[in-house]
Amino acid sequence: MTTILLRPVELTDLDAFFAYESEPEGRRRAVFPERDRETFMTHWKTRILAGPDVRARTVLVDGEVAGNILSWSQDGRQMVGYWYGQRFWGRGIGSLALAEYVKEMPDRPLYADTVEGNIGSIRVLERCGFARIDSDEEGIALFVLGAE
Repeated sequence: MTTILLRPVELTDLDAFFAYESEPEGRRRAVFPERDRETFMTHWKTRILAGPDVRARTVLVDGEVAGNILSWSQDGRQMVGYWYGQRFWGRGIGSLALAEYVKEMPDRPLYADTVEGNIGSIRVLERCGFARIDSDEEGIALFVLGAE
């Protein structure tokens, strides 16, 4: 049986996060630009881990770092996002971890966005009760959990 655990991010997790963000297929599906290690680490240390409105969690699968989930305030909305290593895709881990994360988050509504073509991410959001509310001209779909 697979054990999924969420815990606060530790600096030692960042190496795995960087490796997962560097996977070409993940970047393609997220339409996310490639970053070098220094830029990635600086962003995580100064904007995410030190961010006063950011709540970041490491997702562990059977004790191994599988990815992360975080929330932040953006344009008056409480956003949530996640990133997993490709070998953890397609096993229900994203849905289970996000469901656990939103239980811990009292803020509603929660918003998330994803690329229209990222079917896996859309399924994760829908399984966790997020509803699509908008799409923009760049192909980004916006989802919400809770009353808007």
